[in-house]
Amino acid sequence: MNADIAATQRIARLAPLADVLALLSRIAPVAAREVPVAQALGHVLATDAIAAKAQPATALAARDGWAVDADATRDAGPYAPMMLPPSTRRIDAFAPMPPGTDAVAPIDAVTVIGGLMQIVAPVGPGEGVMPPGGDAEGGAVLRKAGKPLRAIDIASFAALGLMQVSIRKPRIRIVLARRDDAILQSIGDFFTSAARSAGADVTLADDLDAGLRDTGIDALIGVGGTGSGCNDRAITALSHAGTLACHGIGISPGETAAFGHVEKRPVLLVPGRIDSALACWLTLVQPLIVKLSGCVTNEFVFSAKLSRKITSTIGLAEVVPVRRDGDTITPLASGMLPLQMLLQADGWVLVPADSEGYPAGTIVPVRPLP
Repeated sequence: MNADIAATQRIARLAPLADVLALLSRIAPVAAREVPVAQALGHVLATDAIAAKAQPATALAARDGWAVDADATRDAGPYAPMMLPPSTRRIDAFAPMPPGTDAVAPIDAVTVIGGLMQIVAPVGPGEGVMPPGGDAEGGAVLRKAGKPLRAIDIASFAALGLMQVSIRKPRIRIVLARRDDAILQSIGDFFTSAARSAGADVTLADDLDAGLRDTGIDALIGVGGTGSGCNDRAITALSHAGTLACHGIGISPGETAAFGHVEKRPVLLVPGRIDSALACWLTLVQPLIVKLSGCVTNEFVFSAKLSRKITSTIGLAEVVPVRRDGDTITPLASGMLPLQMLLQADGWVLVPADSEGYPAGTIVPVRPLP
């Protein structure tokens, strides 16, 4: 039986990464759902977030001071203070402006002597005032569909009175080949944390067959069991449960990864070594979650000069961790990536499959690690 499994899981050819990404590009986003704003942190907007009405609705003081009619202060100066009407009063920041006033004078611009108020500096119309709609105009797009929601977005929505938003929240099942393996468990924890940060609803399990049958998820990520070892059976399980599109993908590390479907649910199977799992996360799993969530990516990428050359194998898209050294970056490893090197990395560079690498001095795009 083990010999049969090993034979089934041998890789006939490596599918180009570009071909697999083309398959991922056909995946549709999951259905949208309405949630309270407080529960939307990290998730991707399915529709534009719109300001229902202007905020503030009326003019507010933008600072502590004195509510005044700016026109009545235009000739004021330190040597020619102007008298203010007895109705002039102090106002706190964010309080509504009283009728007949259009500016807030600083506290120390007004003196009170013998019950009489004098202003010693002119104030321009609108100075110190938040006008109606100053924070948001009615009907304004606050944040566009496809954008993940940040902590500042949640706080701003709450301040503007936006109580519900429409988001996409892919349901991802991560399945370990074995629960009693510390490395697989560490990869599972890594994927769980990174997927949740990307806005997914994640469950971690160790029963691949049950996961492949589960119709209540949007995608499955299997960890381990993708090689030709005696106990490796992830590829066989996917072949029996659904459609195996490819086993063996042209990425380094991570060549034994696989992709397929069970009905319409995408399935990615990744090797059970941390460096290979990381490469698969960066090149396959993360793009899958982006597609499912409908995210319009604005990944932070910076360009830097290589301090030394990167040598790569034609036909493999290669993930190379790099360390930032001043104005340059230094490649740390290629092929099998020692964990010691990964722990020193500040980012990563992708060498395309049609490239033999980059000479020293080449300016290359650098992406962040999760």
